[in-house]
Amino acid sequence: MEELVFGRRYRATEKIGSGGMADVYKAVDDVLGRTVAIKVLHPRYAAEPNFVARFRQEAQAAANLSHPNIVNMYDWGREGETYYIVMEYVNGTDLKSIVAQRGPLDPIKVAEYAQQVCAALSVAHGYDVIHRDIKPHNIVLTPDGQIKVMDFGIARAGNSTMTQTNSVLGTAQYISPEQAQGKPIGAASDLYSLGVTLYELATGKLPFDTDTPVATALAQVNEEPVPPRQIRGSIPPALEAVIMRAMRKNPAERYTSAAEMREDLKRVISGQPAVGGAYGGSAGSDHTSVLPPVEQAASVRLPATAPQIRPIPQKRTSPWVWVGVAAALLLAAVGAAYALGMFGGGGIVVPTLSGLTEEQARTTLAESGLTLGEITTENSDTVELGLIISQDPKAGDEVEEGAAVNIVVSSGIAQITIPDLTNMPEAAAIDALGMTDDLDYNRTMRETNAGVAKGNVIRTEPAAGTTVPKGTRVILFVSEGIEQVKVPGVVGQPLAQAKAALEAVGLVVTTTEEYSETVAKGSVISQKPDANVVYEAGSTVSLVVSRGPEVIIVPEVRDKTEAEARSIITAAGLVPKVVYVDAPEDGFVINQFPIAGASAKRGDQVELEVGKAP
Repeated sequence: MEELVFGRRYRATEKIGSGGMADVYKAVDDVLGRTVAIKVLHPRYAAEPNFVARFRQEAQAAANLSHPNIVNMYDWGREGETYYIVMEYVNGTDLKSIVAQRGPLDPIKVAEYAQQVCAALSVAHGYDVIHRDIKPHNIVLTPDGQIKVMDFGIARAGNSTMTQTNSVLGTAQYISPEQAQGKPIGAASDLYSLGVTLYELATGKLPFDTDTPVATALAQVNEEPVPPRQIRGSIPPALEAVIMRAMRKNPAERYTSAAEMREDLKRVISGQPAVGGAYGGSAGSDHTSVLPPVEQAASVRLPATAPQIRPIPQKRTSPWVWVGVAAALLLAAVGAAYALGMFGGGGIVVPTLSGLTEEQARTTLAESGLTLGEITTENSDTVELGLIISQDPKAGDEVEEGAAVNIVVSSGIAQITIPDLTNMPEAAAIDALGMTDDLDYNRTMRETNAGVAKGNVIRTEPAAGTTVPKGTRVILFVSEGIEQVKVPGVVGQPLAQAKAALEAVGLVVTTTEEYSETVAKGSVISQKPDANVVYEAGSTVSLVVSRGPEVIIVPEVRDKTEAEARSIITAAGLVPKVVYVDAPEDGFVINQFPIAGASAKRGDQVELEVGKAP
């Protein structure tokens, strides 16, 4: 690859990707010695002011965004006619590639990844930054399981008025209906795109994917997606509910924020129903591109052939129908008379109260001439809080007028307090959860932790002391102990590069300086501990850094006595060499070589000519 250098410090080493607006290179920052990624605007856009403004705005919009799930932006600039952005280099695989290789993902993993994306979007939306191109291609999974949201390439401040005239910027398969129509967008637009992304991750299929981007955008506006569980039955109903709410056509009917959607995803992960996920109604290219708004694109739709409306031929009504109607009316009259006591008895039939609220039950009974009796409460896994579970007497029983009907009202799912399992061995914690029918063990997540012994519980999710519904699934976070790392060898490297390499593996760096004739100034002379030693993360590595060759300025000793001159030369780190010459004055330095002010190295000789009377 032809060598590319940006800003006189970022040296591209390989091309790692290409998108709708830019190419991406892996590069080395020669100043800080770290690996970065550089996004370079395609030449065909560089001459277009609107696109250049969007590209520059990415860095400005992303500069304030600092979060573990957001790719950091370091720098941006212009090299000739080329615009570039320098960002964090992320070692990982985008979710689009993972689905293409493995097929649909485990639904719980989908929810875990999505809640990390929501955490990133919460931060961005808090700064009024809308991503506008959320899709699996822009979500990267690192080897340690962390999600990174990248490519704010078409992000803009939510209150910005900058637009592309008569066009929509985005990816048709993931674009929100309002974005496809060129309408104002907000945080809900990113949540729609995230809903489409979750649909694809969970089912392996896109909800809308036609032959052309414009037709796909039209489908986003006009068509309802097939519910995910009809494609893949193993998807939990709660996850389907989250996806379908995020993909509602009306932004006002979606989640109110990424934080609210994240809370529902956490419930999915823990096996609980999605509180905010209830939904109603019926259940080409994937690059970022410029599309005409669908109002303008409507002309490309094929006109549907309108069905022929034919008059329904009239039929003569059979006389037996009228006989049946008369019989039904007669039976209804007899039933009403019986209920009013006209045939004796005079009892009142108890109405059905199950599923009503206490107030509704009181009104219903009063209308029937009955009263509300004893009210008791009971936990229920199936009947919603505040609704009636059962009644006594039962519905349909006949009682006297004014009789009391007792009811049992649901107090909802039983609430359980999460026990404190901190520092308990993993097996014992799992057994403790299994000994009760109130909580379920979900799975174990492992983390390095210096304060908790390896194999013991660090914390739980939900946290200890939290009150949760009965049946909640608990995740255990178990300590892997102190992380062990291999110390990189950095001898001979510039200090900035050496420090970056050590800190990248979690080590702390201290430095001292020494003069060196063999190691360049600013580079590492030695390190302790040595390279490849296995060390605990957070430990200190000591570096000795070169100050370069030591330069000694030869002092002036002429007219000094021999003893004084010897002392001065020795104190300066040089070696005096005395030569006696005939001179009128005995014992004084007549001349010196090198002369005063010359440069010398430690240990060099300085020849002193000392006078000696003849």
